[in-house]
Amino acid sequence: MNKTARDTQAGKSPTLFLMVGLPGSGKTFRARELAAERGALRLTPDDWALTIFGQEDRHQEPGGMRWLLEGRLLALAVDALRLGISVILDFGLWSRDERSALRWMAASVGASGEIVYLPVERDVQWSRIQNRWKHTPEQTFPMAEAELDPWREQFEVPGPEELSGSDLPSPPLGDESWLDWAQRFWPSLAQSLTEPLIDR
Repeated sequence: MNKTARDTQAGKSPTLFLMVGLPGSGKTFRARELAAERGALRLTPDDWALTIFGQEDRHQEPGGMRWLLEGRLLALAVDALRLGISVILDFGLWSRDERSALRWMAASVGASGEIVYLPVERDVQWSRIQNRWKHTPEQTFPMAEAELDPWREQFEVPGPEELSGSDLPSPPLGDESWLDWAQRFWPSLAQSLTEPLIDR
């Protein structure tokens, strides 16, 4: 019997693992390990995007389809959590708002949320990106070294309160709840959920 089945029978709540880090930080490698360790469902948007959109643009597929894809995967994650299955979101999750919204979503269906942050030094990051493109180009997107510094400036490093799983901050001004924020950021989320989320 796998760990998820044991946890469910023991009455333990499922966990939503949030893989946080820049490209080349080792998120997907660790996510695969964690999925095997915990018997969890791993959802990696890049795997889907490569199949559907190809390697033309890793961030903004035609018509902003990346965010629609992520919304569908999030709805699948919520359904799995409701079934007692732990889920690993291998999304990168560069912003605190994304992470806060997802922690709220986990709590709304009785699951816990856990951030798995993988920091990476710039030289190591670029070496890994080059190595991945050289050896497994079919599993990645083309990336230029000039992109690394802007990415690192945009990335919001998780603080101690996030890593400890402390209380969530309030949603940004203009959003009544984290659900409102999430449905605006991932437009397909509202249409994808099989049941409404409850604000706790």
